[in-house]
Amino acid sequence: QLVESGGGLVQVGDSLRLSCAASGDAFNMYIMGWFRQAPGKEREFVAAISWTWGVPNYTDSVKGRFTISRDNAKNTVYLGMNNLTPEDTAVYYCAAGRKFGSRSVEGYDYWGQGTQVTVSS
Repeated sequence: QLVESGGGLVQVGDSLRLSCAASGDAFNMYIMGWFRQAPGKEREFVAAISWTWGVPNYTDSVKGRFTISRDNAKNTVYLGMNNLTPEDTAVYYCAAGRKFGSRSVEGYDYWGQGTQVTVSS
């Protein structure tokens, strides 16, 4: 129901764009978010956007570098990532939920399988 793509191995300062295609019940949620989980760490909020208003919400560490956007016609949400650093290395997960403004894992009902992003120095 949520399928991510676009991860990979990049160098410091490079860019990537992740995609998340929504279908089924996940598509009927109000909010789409991106989370990430680095080895040995908890899953953390990265960014979110609503299907209707498109107002983005970012965690402080990615503001100015990452851009979340959506294409309602394609049922797809994107995460553009610029100026990547080794601290951005993680598995990135797409999520869908009903709670506007939620930044917690508990606020999302559907999850993708994750896509690995590795930033090499």
